[in-house]
Amino acid sequence: MKAAFYTLGCKVNQYETEYMAELLKKAGFEIVSPKENADYYIVNSCTVTSTADQKTRQSIRKFKRLHPKSVVILTGCMPQAFPNDATALKEADIVLSNKNDGDILDLINKYTVTKERLIHIDEHKNGDEFWDCSISDFKERIRAFVKIEDGCDRFCSYCIIPKSRGRVRSKELFALKNEVENLANHGIKEIVLVGINLSAYGKGKDFDLVDAVKICAENENIKRIRLGSLEPDHITDEMIEKLSIIEKFCPQFHLSLQSGCDKTLKNMNRHYTSSQYKALCEKIRSTFKNSSITTDVMVGFHEESIDDFNKSLDFVKSIKFEKVHVFPYSERFGTAASKRGDNVPKPEKERRAEIMIKETEKIRNQYLKNLIGKEVDVLFENEVDENIYQGYTKNYLPVRTHSNENLIGLIKKVKITNYCENEFCIAE
Repeated sequence: MKAAFYTLGCKVNQYETEYMAELLKKAGFEIVSPKENADYYIVNSCTVTSTADQKTRQSIRKFKRLHPKSVVILTGCMPQAFPNDATALKEADIVLSNKNDGDILDLINKYTVTKERLIHIDEHKNGDEFWDCSISDFKERIRAFVKIEDGCDRFCSYCIIPKSRGRVRSKELFALKNEVENLANHGIKEIVLVGINLSAYGKGKDFDLVDAVKICAENENIKRIRLGSLEPDHITDEMIEKLSIIEKFCPQFHLSLQSGCDKTLKNMNRHYTSSQYKALCEKIRSTFKNSSITTDVMVGFHEESIDDFNKSLDFVKSIKFEKVHVFPYSERFGTAASKRGDNVPKPEKERRAEIMIKETEKIRNQYLKNLIGKEVDVLFENEVDENIYQGYTKNYLPVRTHSNENLIGLIKKVKITNYCENEFCIAE
């Protein structure tokens, strides 16, 4: 039997796809590309925006249209947040929520016997424990995402995630240690700790995010530990100081900003001000040599005026982020913000996004240009062309170099000689 996964959304979804793929592989399934013919097509959905839902619907219908005799399975965040919408997708033969991903093999076996459509959606509840999941490999790569936290208690006014992921819960340290050991034994060199609200890891427990980093660093075969996206108001001075003495820790911080305007931040129900965010960035850069700070910025949120946008733009420019993901606000049904309406016209959102992207790309390109002539340590991950290898520095700068030697899995010191605009550096 052949199974193909099509994954939308975040690093947590990518991790959960790998978990489900391992379950099927252990049962004798061959995992193939979604471009190939398969007996089962599994769509792991994202629902953070209405556009993500649209992509989910399109992919479900496409797989059933192109492969009418195959079984199409829908899982992920869309069924969890909007079970009625997911159930209405008749092209999906099996529908299950992200809470039930561990049941995928049982559902496939049941469907094989009954040939009847299956809907299996359990609601997240307060007090749920962390779902017992682990992986031993990651898509034949040397860098693996490891989910250690799920759920969110933030309730940002624009966000559906608390509904689609439930409340904060954390993987136990002993489970993390065992998982990291398995990954290291399969050739993984770098661990990226991920979660829905990663910086809340350990909430209500006697451990925290620093403890998770330390567990990974204890494994001698793991060379680097990196963190996924973080909420800025959860990052304390004490946490920064503790992370700074862990040699394997990579000082690349993706600190979700959303807006540099205090009025907009308040409307979004974000839990910090622009000045607090700036102080955090200054603390990180003064503590870590060669650190990098990246972020997400939303434009066109409800009631964001031109003046508000310009304040956000000026703030973003003042921080000089190494990279910025810019996106226009998309109203999400079921959130607090959706009850207020969406009063910024789409063309205006797109105009603001274009301005923000243009300005942040200028900053990134200047950052890349300033690196020319510097030597950096790169952990090479893959061969992007014949004898052209790509890897990343500790602060997550993508670097490519030519080599007749297979560099995959090796850390090499290289000298930056040039850069490709807004993308990566070239080294020798």
